[in-house]
Amino acid sequence: MDNSFNNFSLPEEDSIDIKQEIIRYIRYWPWFAVTLAVTLISAYMYLRYAPRVYQTYSKIKILDESEGLELPTSAFIFKRKNINLENEIEILTSYLIMNRVVRELNLNTNFYEEGTIQTSQIESLPFGFKQIIHPDSIRERLSYKLKIKDTGMDITNLKTEKVFSFSGSTTRDSDYNLPFEIDLNVNKTKSDFVGNTYILNFNTIKSTALSLKSNIKVESIGELSDLLKLTIKGESKELSEKILNTLMEVFDKDGIYDRQLISKRTLDFIDDRFVFLAQELDSIEVGRQDFKQRNNIVDIAVDAGLGLEQRAQSDEQVFQIEQQLALSKLLDTSLNTNSESDLLPANIGIENSSINQLISDYNNAVIDRNKYLSSGGANNPMVKQAVEQVENLKANINRSIGTYSKQLENSRQQFSLRNRRFSGTVAQIPEKEKLLRAIDRQQKIKESLYLLLLQKREEAAINLAITEPSIKVVEYALSGSNPVSPKSNIVYAAAILGGLLIPFGILYLIFMLDTKLHSKEDVTKINSNIPVIGEIPDVKKKEHIIFDDPNARTALAESFRILSSNVDYILPIKDDGKGKVIYCTSTIKGEGKTYVSVNLSLALSSINKKVLLIGADLRNPQIHTHIHEEKHKPGLSNYLHDANYDWRDALINGFDKHPNHQIILSGVIPPNPAHLLTNGRFKKLIEEAKEEYDYIIVDTAPTILVTDTMLISQLADATIYLARANYTEKNLLKFSKDLTETGKLKNVAYVINSVGASRSYGYSYNYGYNYGYGTKD
Repeated sequence: MDNSFNNFSLPEEDSIDIKQEIIRYIRYWPWFAVTLAVTLISAYMYLRYAPRVYQTYSKIKILDESEGLELPTSAFIFKRKNINLENEIEILTSYLIMNRVVRELNLNTNFYEEGTIQTSQIESLPFGFKQIIHPDSIRERLSYKLKIKDTGMDITNLKTEKVFSFSGSTTRDSDYNLPFEIDLNVNKTKSDFVGNTYILNFNTIKSTALSLKSNIKVESIGELSDLLKLTIKGESKELSEKILNTLMEVFDKDGIYDRQLISKRTLDFIDDRFVFLAQELDSIEVGRQDFKQRNNIVDIAVDAGLGLEQRAQSDEQVFQIEQQLALSKLLDTSLNTNSESDLLPANIGIENSSINQLISDYNNAVIDRNKYLSSGGANNPMVKQAVEQVENLKANINRSIGTYSKQLENSRQQFSLRNRRFSGTVAQIPEKEKLLRAIDRQQKIKESLYLLLLQKREEAAINLAITEPSIKVVEYALSGSNPVSPKSNIVYAAAILGGLLIPFGILYLIFMLDTKLHSKEDVTKINSNIPVIGEIPDVKKKEHIIFDDPNARTALAESFRILSSNVDYILPIKDDGKGKVIYCTSTIKGEGKTYVSVNLSLALSSINKKVLLIGADLRNPQIHTHIHEEKHKPGLSNYLHDANYDWRDALINGFDKHPNHQIILSGVIPPNPAHLLTNGRFKKLIEEAKEEYDYIIVDTAPTILVTDTMLISQLADATIYLARANYTEKNLLKFSKDLTETGKLKNVAYVINSVGASRSYGYSYNYGYNYGYGTKD
């Protein structure tokens, strides 16, 4: 018969077995059920008591100031808007605009109605409320709780916990210096509010404006649209609608104000000038009246018309004479200061024909002289004659001007005497008439300026009155009938998802961080070349861990019967009729090698096989604990140490129902187990036992820290290597793999102990194997 199990192997899995992973998680279905129930109940409680938040929206169209005033441009042709909506959005959500909205609606004062479980925000108190403190005086958050009782009302400062009690229905006459007044009888009677509790919060203007700025969302409806959509979320639909409507109004007024600023400044300037001009006109009128009263002037023009006319004629004649004198003087100056080559001005207004003729002759003579000088020398007779002629004419002009000036001077003296004769006629026209005319002139100037400013003021007022709005309201604030938060479908979906993901995540972390093996699959993934010949179930009760009844039908008994059957498949076939030697070992302490050794030997004994169980773990013997014998009872160590000691003297019949089962305990713990196991007597024991027994089961020491098992491994026909579910580290299996591949262990097969064990393991051997290890296996 061929040993098929020696060549048994499983292919290594490179991919994840989805079915196996699903089953792995389904095993913990109570976790999922409990978590799902908790999350669904939590979702229900949240939806039952969470505040309802509603969304309010409005739409506006930004008006283009240049619309209708300019010729079509490329922007118009290609339907590109001239309005920068990004700028408008920034202005609309600016702190300045929000500050104005907060002040206009007094949003820094909030009201809440406190229910049994839920506290909800309300637009305003249902009774009389008057805020005394100025909004700018609020430097920090103030909170008050108002509780209405049959006997009055209590107001609690939530910051200081100080309670103010009022016996009546109003706080108006109190001396508590509260920042507000309450009157319960303004809209309804006090009995309508008994038992109700309200919260009053006073915030700073800045914090409220910043909160409003973050709560309002403004976005463009379309790429080519001039429409903006304003949205806000809040518990009170009425308050949200007021906020959006006020925001649109404030924004519209802000844009109008910017365009009206020039007109307003013009009006302000004109109004200031009106005050000044009115004062000046009043002063001029009063001064003119006083002047005429002091001088008894009624109508100067009628009283002295004739005298003024005569004097005017005389003045005109004197003026003409003085004009001729001035011209004569100018001509004389020009004649005597000019060089010989310069000409005299002609026809300058002198009313003397002889002088004008002399000037004309003189200019002709100068021209002739200049021509002769340019063509002949200075000694040329023609030149000399021309020069002499110029000098003669010049002398004649001088004499004529002198004579004419004397005549004019005489005439002026005569007219001056004549004017003095007219002085009696105009004596009634005082010099102050000039002042009166100056007063009249100033009055006319001020009146004309006043009328001009009045006209400009009307023009500016018209421009101010017809200023177009900044926006067009497409839709005033509207609130949805259904709350946007919380949404039951999303909350329940999140609860279901969370109820599944939370345990899944926890289990995933547990599995990911779990380095212990749990099943046969974990072993075959690491070492597929070594067969797994048995899986021992976990036993919760320690009193049922021994297969002491050959006829038992428990799961434990059946698992060891299966193991005893599978062991035969890995044992080599021999025709010598000698017994088979089976080692039971493990990597570390606590994996159950002694437990499996005892039960495997009992399972083989239950099928009428003679079985010898040898306790070869000389460092930490544990077989005695299962048969209630003394730990230091003579056994294997005594035989190995004493050449005269017969191993048959150490045989024990530990189980009454198994007459074919015998045990050799480990004996006294020696100081040098490795030396004793290699002195040849252990091999002799095995050879002799094989002649008398069908199976020799050897409980050996763990392999990771001591070499005891490797020293005697060649005596075994098969080696059962124990691994314990939920206890053995996966990386320890690599050690057993190396032992097998290097030939240090012979004919190895795995047995997995405590399959299906929980974290409590049901039992434990406390084997934490150290060199010179502990007390129990």
